[in-house]
Formats: sequence, C-alpha cells, structure tokens
Amino acid sequence: MNQLISNLDLHAKGLWFPVSMSIILLLIVIFIPKKNINWKEIYITFGIIAFITWFCDGLIGRVFNLLDLGNPKLTGLGEIFCYTFIPTSLAILYLNYFTKQNKWRLAAIFILLSLGIDIGMKLSGYMVFHEWSLVHSIIVYFFTYGFFLPFHIRFIRS
Repeated sequence: MNQLISNLDLHAKGLWFPVSMSIILLLIVIFIPKKNINWKEIYITFGIIAFITWFCDGLIGRVFNLLDLGNPKLTGLGEIFCYTFIPTSLAILYLNYFTKQNKWRLAAIFILLSLGIDIGMKLSGYMVFHEWSLVHSIIVYFFTYGFFLPFHIRFIRS
C-alpha cells in the first residue's frame, strides 16, 4: 500500500494545479450544453486525443526528455490527470463551439487558454522545461486547433 501511494507522486510540487484544472475542465465538459458535438463524438474524441497525448508524452517526456511533469521517474496522479483530462476536455470544448465561421477566432482563444494552463503548470512548479519552450507549445496548439481537430470532427462525421 505504501508503494502504491508513493507511486502516485502525491507530494509533487504544484500537484494542485493539474488536478484542479482537470476536475474543472471535466465538469465543464459534462455539464455544458452540447451545441455542435454529441456524446458519441465526445466518446471518440476522448479516446483519440487521450491516445495521442499519452503517445506524445512517451516521445517528448520520456524518449527525448524535453520536459518533466512532477517527479520525472514516476507517472503520478498529476501526470495521469494532465495527459488524460486536460487535453481531451479542451478538445471537446473546442469542438463543441467549432464552426467553419469561427474556426480561427476559436483557435486563437483555445491556443491562449492552453498556453495559460502551460504557464500555470510551470509557475506552480509542476512542469519543468528542459529543451522545450512555450514557442514549441504554440506550434503544437496552432496545428491542433487550426488543423487537426477540424479534420478530426469532419472524419468522424463522414
């Protein structure tokens, strides 16, 4: 039991930030009125985005060691919440409001929101950059919100 609790990395500096952001975003996704997305699309989006996020964590965080979340030797509770709920919730919220007419305005809002979460995780001490920077994050978010998610929802609906 002690090993299990130790592996959760509950004493990580800044753990409160990713856990609270995950809970807030997940509750918003659950209770917000669904405008442009249904539960089936939410289910598919959650699975795809969670897979991509965990895969990227393996590459960026583990293989290339470009950044660390919490204890770099453990996949703790905060990291599980970060990679499972924050990106998936943001993607679902983005798609809930996405239309062809508001694509770039909405992308800009979500890029800023995602950067705000990155900055919050960095300031709280939970995320440590090695060879990564906010510029890299902006590029990833621009591609995700500007191109990948619009393609993703078109593909699901086709």
